[in-house]
Amino acid sequence: MKRIIMLIMVAMLPYLGTSQSIFDKFEDSERIGSVTINKGMLNIVAKMMEYDDDVDSQECVDIARSINNIKVFMSEDEGAAADMAATMKQYVRSSKLEELMKVRDGDTNLKFYVRNGKDDDHVAELLMFVTGIEEKKHRKHDYHFETVLLTMTGDIDLTKVGALTKKMDLHKGLHKIEERE
Repeated sequence: MKRIIMLIMVAMLPYLGTSQSIFDKFEDSERIGSVTINKGMLNIVAKMMEYDDDVDSQECVDIARSINNIKVFMSEDEGAAADMAATMKQYVRSSKLEELMKVRDGDTNLKFYVRNGKDDDHVAELLMFVTGIEEKKHRKHDYHFETVLLTMTGDIDLTKVGALTKKMDLHKGLHKIEERE
């Protein structure tokens, strides 16, 4: 059932409108992959899952209802990654986002920024930026650049997002955080 819901979400993404942001220029880039999930889709997912008795599903429903949109941009292209980094830095300065956390482990860099919400447990925006170089398994000196930019807006409860992200496989750099705790 959950796979069907995810398939429907992905299929409907092109039909949903998007709000304007500094990151919208990445949506049409051939060098950058993107996923945009707007409030309409999040409401559909929440409605479809609201009667599921699974605890994880209920956490997803609560989070989905509190989020206005999610945008994820990914690239393995060095030039695109540099553009993503420059745009992210410009956005952080202009939006006055607060740095929440920074992790560096080898060639992997992970940064979290937030815009404060109604109290200490809530944020109006969460931005995550990950860059890293990992050696490909099949060749000794072949490297793979990966850059991920995620932005989420709404009335986001950090305690619920934190619990859920531990259960998801978002990026290998996030597992390194758990190992250190």
